[in-house]
Amino acid sequence: MRNFDFTSWHGLLSTLLGLALITLIGVGIRLVVMQTLQQRRERENRQINERLRTLIAAYKTLGGSFTGNLAVDPTHLRDLRQRGAAGEEQGEPEEDSPSGSFDRPRRVRDAVEAALSDIILLGTEEQVRLAAQAATELAEGRPIHTAELVVSLRNFIREVLALEPVPASLDIPRQGPARPSASSRAKGGDNRAAAGGRQGGGRGGGGGAAGAGVGMGLGLGVGGSTGQDEHEPR
Repeated sequence: MRNFDFTSWHGLLSTLLGLALITLIGVGIRLVVMQTLQQRRERENRQINERLRTLIAAYKTLGGSFTGNLAVDPTHLRDLRQRGAAGEEQGEPEEDSPSGSFDRPRRVRDAVEAALSDIILLGTEEQVRLAAQAATELAEGRPIHTAELVVSLRNFIREVLALEPVPASLDIPRQGPARPSASSRAKGGDNRAAAGGRQGGGRGGGGGAAGAGVGMGLGLGVGGSTGQDEHEPR
């Protein structure tokens, strides 16, 4: 306060302007720092939400079943077709063909491969190790189980959501990949049928329009010739 001049109006005004300028600069610096911290926090929250959403989807894919065959069959479609052709030669029923029950393991394997790819991208160190091991076994043509990876995903998701850990005394059955429902396959067939119907309707509409154009042209031609005959001298 010793350097401030309050002896004259000019000194008082300059002192107040200096204080206002210093205050404005301090408030501006504070706003910039707060905005930078808020943007960083929002970016981190978006990253956490995206990571958590992806890992939850992978958990549902890898651990959606408690019963049945929980192993993932690594057989590819070409092998399924060869197996189906061999079954037809041996007189096996039609549902054992690739278009029958063999289609479900193939779709399960495709979903599991996509989930493993997401875990390798966004999972923790333990999850990446388990997912890479499972992917390696799939590439080598060996069936895999995903129960251990599902447990790691479950514990991590509950920890991030600040939920209580699953009690150690609780006996949870082993979990395996979710089996694709028949409704999704039927819906896909209905969509393909509807698309085919729209294409057929479009071709039919085009044919009808062409027929109408031909008929109109013939009508005009007949009408024109009749008018000429009426005005000709007899």
